[in-house]
Amino acid sequence: MSRLSVPNLETDTGPSGQIYAQIKKAAGSVPNAYAAIAAHGPAALKSMLAADAVLASGSLSKRDREVIKLVISAAGGCDYCVAAHSHLARLAGVNADVLQQIRDGAPTGDAKRDALVHFVRKLAQSSGTVSDADFVAIKAAGYSDAQLVEISLAFATIVFTNVFNRINDTDIDFPAVA
Repeated sequence: MSRLSVPNLETDTGPSGQIYAQIKKAAGSVPNAYAAIAAHGPAALKSMLAADAVLASGSLSKRDREVIKLVISAAGGCDYCVAAHSHLARLAGVNADVLQQIRDGAPTGDAKRDALVHFVRKLAQSSGTVSDADFVAIKAAGYSDAQLVEISLAFATIVFTNVFNRINDTDIDFPAVA
């Protein structure tokens, strides 16, 4: 059970309620993680949503963004984010077998995606330090300098939600990961 309380999403008219209304309008419902973050730090959630909007307007595909978030979440042991980003990656067109391979650290058969997974996993395991060889490999896979900035931003945003969800022990409201 989540450790932090969340007000009634339907009746909250404060700053959190305004954010809940925006999320419900855009996504249909408010994920438990967003509800808890907004309840106790509406500015933090606004910052997260702004960062996600920046990523959405960038050149990384939705699939790539979700793969990045899934790799970091799996490496960090955040069950909530693994479920959320497995679901969102499926919606972005990544099939269940590939998602399992990504979570397991196995090759997926797509060289560019595998290079991204390897690079992001290396970032997670090394606190962001990469070798010259890792840098050359991600560039050789076709990722641009601008996309390296986007990978870094996606990394930063998912680390925040991973840490928050582990502190909160957020109740998972996404489909179970097989």
